[in-house]
Amino acid sequence: MPTTAPPAHALADVTASDSSLRRFLHGLPGVDAVGLEARAASLGTRSIKTTAKAYAIDLAISMVDLTTLEGADTPGKVRALGAKAVHPDPTDRTSPTTAAVCVYPDMVAVAKEAITAAGGAPAVKVASVATAFPAGRAALDVKLADVRDAVAAGADEIDMVIDRGAFLAGKYLKVYDEIVAVKETCGTSARLKVIFETGELSTYDNIRRASWLGMLAGADFIKTSTGKVAVNATPANTLLMLEAVRDFRAQTGVQVGVKPAGGIRTSKDAVKFLVLVNETAGADWLDNHWFRFGASSLLNDLLMQRQKLATGRYSGPDYVTVD
Repeated sequence: MPTTAPPAHALADVTASDSSLRRFLHGLPGVDAVGLEARAASLGTRSIKTTAKAYAIDLAISMVDLTTLEGADTPGKVRALGAKAVHPDPTDRTSPTTAAVCVYPDMVAVAKEAITAAGGAPAVKVASVATAFPAGRAALDVKLADVRDAVAAGADEIDMVIDRGAFLAGKYLKVYDEIVAVKETCGTSARLKVIFETGELSTYDNIRRASWLGMLAGADFIKTSTGKVAVNATPANTLLMLEAVRDFRAQTGVQVGVKPAGGIRTSKDAVKFLVLVNETAGADWLDNHWFRFGASSLLNDLLMQRQKLATGRYSGPDYVTVD
């Protein structure tokens, strides 16, 4: 497969050949696993109170990609999710909207219509998984058709999965070319999130290499996981990816977002991740244009904690909708 023209940035020359790309990726500093996990754990002990906590909860709500990716998804479920994204708490219109609704390509038009009907466009985006999500086991032309369908239906963002088999076999240029081709298919209509499925990459060194590979190929976001495997987002793998986007911007001037997905369920979890963002990448990433949570159950806990701060009491179990 011929190499597609690389994105224009200061490191574009490292993708000129398979050997140069391999040399660059394997020349990245090795990851000190013990140190990485210790730093992630240490940052996770930070606590915030009152006004800062209220700000963090609202910020986290605004960063949620409200997601349904099930075989049993129906238009009715997607419409309800779209309405919830626009008005997460129907009893309190001061609640921020979520960042996006994430659905399969065949549900993009339904989600778009639901968001518009609820008055949420363009504040709430429609994201769609593509490229034979979640396994990515399909020919490139099939993957690109998947992307074209989603974009044509109105997707603002595409969440693609990399070919983990090719990556683990060391076929880095193949993975790079596929990301570039998907990015080109997104055109100017949709931002691209590149999913690594960190739970299948085995080592932190591989996660670092995948992060740089995705960014070199033009990813707008790098994303931990599909949420469909046993190990998804963790503080350690997210910290590693935040270090990568920080260092990539320092070298190229290009800012790339980060999206941890899967396993983030409580407000306490979300705050820990926001601390990671602030202390590692910096305040420039504390915005939903650059940081997202791939979660649905998380939103319910954020809403209940938000009401607790406002009223001093917890709500009953029927306060939030069950997704």
